[in-house]
Amino acid sequence: MENSFGSLMTAVATPFYDNGDVDYGSFENLVAWLIEHGSDTVVISGSTGESATLSDKEKIELIRVAKGATSKGHVIAGATSNSTKHSLELLKEAEVAGADGILAVTPYYNRPSQDGLVAHFSAILSATGLPVILYDIPIRTGRKIEHSTIVELKDRHGNLYGVKDASQIPGQAAALLKECGEDFFLFSGDDSLTLPLMAIGGVGVISVASHWASPVFRTMIDSFKDGDIRRAAKLNQTLVPSYNFQSQESAPNPTPLKAVLEVMGFCKGVCRSPMLDPNDDLKKEARSLVEVLAAEARELGVKMDESWDL
Repeated sequence: MENSFGSLMTAVATPFYDNGDVDYGSFENLVAWLIEHGSDTVVISGSTGESATLSDKEKIELIRVAKGATSKGHVIAGATSNSTKHSLELLKEAEVAGADGILAVTPYYNRPSQDGLVAHFSAILSATGLPVILYDIPIRTGRKIEHSTIVELKDRHGNLYGVKDASQIPGQAAALLKECGEDFFLFSGDDSLTLPLMAIGGVGVISVASHWASPVFRTMIDSFKDGDIRRAAKLNQTLVPSYNFQSQESAPNPTPLKAVLEVMGFCKGVCRSPMLDPNDDLKKEARSLVEVLAAEARELGVKMDESWDL
């Protein structure tokens, strides 16, 4: 089986107006721009999309808007929660709204056992015919999906497509791929580990920095696939400041991303509480980051159009 979702997925931010309402117009424009500038697929209402503060109605409307924004890309819906019952209700609505796949996050806060994870994910996989990508992000959920759990789910369910791996342990990821076989796809859930994970068999990334660095990611991934490892490594080096920028402890994701989106003119840099809006210093940092990245990328032959001329 081939990977139909592509190698570069963007976990899309959710724009908000000053009053906190979802800015669907800016969201639609952003999705269309991302697909036009290198993203194969967009992932809606994940942690970057501030899913914890979105209502079910907003999540479903975002899927509909994303599907209408482009005919070329795919839409994967973050349509599960830490409640199995709620997840089943939400994923059915996501199907009706046109989602092409489901991103199923590890139940957070309640921290079920591995048997509990098998039961939870089995219910989701059995309730839909859509491909499902598990989201393993222990730093946010407090529980890692063990390899034995994933292998058991893979053996039981033909629509388990793969995993978004944000566990930050490449060696274990290699072992998982060996156990799950060729029809199981691993996507990096950490931008900085995209290239290392591709080196051990991963197929790409579900990215945050691709909002402002999509041509660089696209060229890096394609260079690696074409065997030009030196160029891929050089492009990865140009992305290091972006990796650092988006993972600041004082301004966690998506606050830095919202700063970039504002300086690039996509939307206002508004977050929903408890996430804070970017301050002026962060916006200045964002502007400098984008300008330097564009200049360095162009020197390496990456096509960066006028979108990056701030």
